[in-house]
Amino acid sequence: MLIVKPNRTTWGRMTGRRRLLSGTAAAAIARWSGARGQPVPTIRIARIQGINFLPTYLMQRRTLVEQQAAQLGVPNARVEWIDFPGGGNATDALLAGSVDVVSAGPGNMLLLWDRTRGQVKGIVSHSALPATLVSRDPRLRTIADYGPDDRIAVPTVLVSTQAILLQVAAAKAYGADQWRRLNANAVQLGHGDAYAAMLNPKHEVRSHFASPPFITRELANVAGAHVVTSSLDILGSPLSTAILFTTTRYADQQAALIKAVVAASADAIASIHAEPEQAVGDYLAISRDPIPPAELVSLLRQPDMVFDVKPVGTLLFSTFLSQVGLLRSTPHAWTDYFLPDAATLGGS
Repeated sequence: MLIVKPNRTTWGRMTGRRRLLSGTAAAAIARWSGARGQPVPTIRIARIQGINFLPTYLMQRRTLVEQQAAQLGVPNARVEWIDFPGGGNATDALLAGSVDVVSAGPGNMLLLWDRTRGQVKGIVSHSALPATLVSRDPRLRTIADYGPDDRIAVPTVLVSTQAILLQVAAAKAYGADQWRRLNANAVQLGHGDAYAAMLNPKHEVRSHFASPPFITRELANVAGAHVVTSSLDILGSPLSTAILFTTTRYADQQAALIKAVVAASADAIASIHAEPEQAVGDYLAISRDPIPPAELVSLLRQPDMVFDVKPVGTLLFSTFLSQVGLLRSTPHAWTDYFLPDAATLGGS
């Protein structure tokens, strides 16, 4: 599985060095610099790799958070970007105090909100891109066709957006008490590795719950590839697939930086809509993704590629998690698991 190294440090160094320190001491050391020994306001943002998280690449490349922070009276803010292969690793880092903000899927955020009893909450949404179950096995045309030996690649078993969508699909196909039925079918693979498995006719993984751009790539390049179902089919609604979230403690302590993140997110998303070619250029400059630029630009222009600060479909998603017992607390509104300022965004 390909792991892009972060700009300022690596997860290996973080675990090897920072975990030797308490979270408080590590944060103090990381944020203390300057000629007069003044603390530098710092925000460390964990990001999952891929086009779902496109706004974060523009925010990094164009120093949008730093610019917005300066306008809010924090002229010397420092932003660190750290890439992770999956949401589980990123949320572990947030709990360990190694990062301040995570950009990941709604499942990661909701489970952490519940686990911490509301001490982790959403900041802003970035995208609501489709997730599509693609198979190259001619036997598999619906969810009901999957047997115990049919493997399905998902980014993280049990807790990723795709894994939870499989659970919703199983509940719809077999009954509410059967939502776990496809859990054993899931195999944890990053999207790039899953794509490689789909291209290999001898690989046991013949289905992939894919995100862009792997959906179109598999349908175009994998022999016999076809769509089984999608997030829109399963939920009946679009679903936010990239959400920024943080601890309420950090949000209280660094309110200006959180506001800067929201404003920078809006700037980045506006730029994606206005100048997709430039947005792709910025993404490729940092990600080193081998996908041809023209292919990504064409992808961004598809109507189901939604980039928006407004969360969508998350309450429906959380309702399922509550019904099957994966959330101990039942949210009654999407604002229950977002910071108070997010209410102005609108959402669902």
